[in-house]
Amino acid sequence: MGSTFQSPRVVKAEGIRYFTPKNNSGAALHPDDPKTPTLFRPLQIRDVKLKNRVMVAPMCTYSTESDPKSPAVGALTDFHIAHLGHFAIKGAGLVIIEASAVQPNGRISPNDSGLWQEGTDSEQFKGLRRVVDFAHSQGAKVGIQLAHAGRKASTVAPWLSSEGKRSSIKADESVGGWPSNVVGPSGGEEHIWAPGDVKYWSPRELSTAEVEEVVQAFGRSAKLAVEAGVDLIEIHAAHGYLLHEFLSPVTNHRTDRYGGNFENRIRIVEEVATAIRAVIPAGTPLFLRISATEWLEEQPVAAQTGSWDMPSSIRLAKLLPKLGVDLLDVSSGGNHKDQRLQPHTNYQIDLAGELRKEIRGAGQTTLVGAVGFITEADAARNIVEGADEFLATNSVLSGQEPKADAVLLARQFLREPEWVYNAAKKLNVPITVGYQFARGVL
Repeated sequence: MGSTFQSPRVVKAEGIRYFTPKNNSGAALHPDDPKTPTLFRPLQIRDVKLKNRVMVAPMCTYSTESDPKSPAVGALTDFHIAHLGHFAIKGAGLVIIEASAVQPNGRISPNDSGLWQEGTDSEQFKGLRRVVDFAHSQGAKVGIQLAHAGRKASTVAPWLSSEGKRSSIKADESVGGWPSNVVGPSGGEEHIWAPGDVKYWSPRELSTAEVEEVVQAFGRSAKLAVEAGVDLIEIHAAHGYLLHEFLSPVTNHRTDRYGGNFENRIRIVEEVATAIRAVIPAGTPLFLRISATEWLEEQPVAAQTGSWDMPSSIRLAKLLPKLGVDLLDVSSGGNHKDQRLQPHTNYQIDLAGELRKEIRGAGQTTLVGAVGFITEADAARNIVEGADEFLATNSVLSGQEPKADAVLLARQFLREPEWVYNAAKKLNVPITVGYQFARGVL
């Protein structure tokens, strides 16, 4: 891998109180060279230009203040600067901040991040701003995933339950939990995440007015995020959390305008996207993460109610342009204990590819992100190779049709924070390297 500095002249990064050079690690030196793989070519989404197609997927770290009386509850900390900032230093084009709750009871655990405190003087706002400013100083763009955990809320951090320190993963008031305010589209014992399991709280059903407040909360959080400098917003509607719970007939048994047929079940996602678009700049990209399928086909629960499946996701995907959604982040599962999936290298990549094919077949340009078991450079390259050409011509110019326009990596970045550097080396792509790390990479 050939590497160089972005500029022969050191420039101080803006927005940082101490001195650090303005870096831009991970950018291809020759992005327009036909030999440069699509993975290392820039991606323009509205007014935001990513230097490469490698995105750090949101990863919950359960590492914020949990005391509900503390002004710092839910605020990002120095840990998040170190954790997320390192991915920015090592060349990721986009770093997406972990699921951040739009309401206090929308956290998965008391230690989750949030962005519900109003005003730019709040600890949540200031913590977010510090993470964003540092990532920007290293040349990365920053997204934030806005979320509400719904019926999967008020649980303890996973390492507490996994180490046998607690007999249940429930978080009660003694550890900052909110057992009486765990909510879902439908309520009752039968709507516990794992029915019959005493480890989770029973949700109560949101009133129609409360659903409308959830929608408004997403809008407020999005507005605060862009004021803090965040470059793009992702709506979390996957993995069995609240918005996914509304989408699925397995968990949505409502009889008001938010339940019943497909149009009613997707209404909250449509309204959330509309609310966010109304308060963020027109040039700010909007992503949507979904579980493309719940993996419940042929399971008894799906036979009773139906489930959210690929045909449902295809219908939703074709509605995204009118909602102002720019990229569909394709994941799967997480809404019922009876899901039957056999994870393998391409199990979610294939879902992304199928959705992208349907989107392009409808003449639409919504981008698609692929996530799941992406560990090797050549695999990442092959997923997105030719994506720009296919978008322009709607045909395969060479090789196979691309399955996505960008790749999202999570656990692989935990194992290998310098993945972008290593991928560039394996693919023979000369890239820029930050000043402070150049002696170890050049």
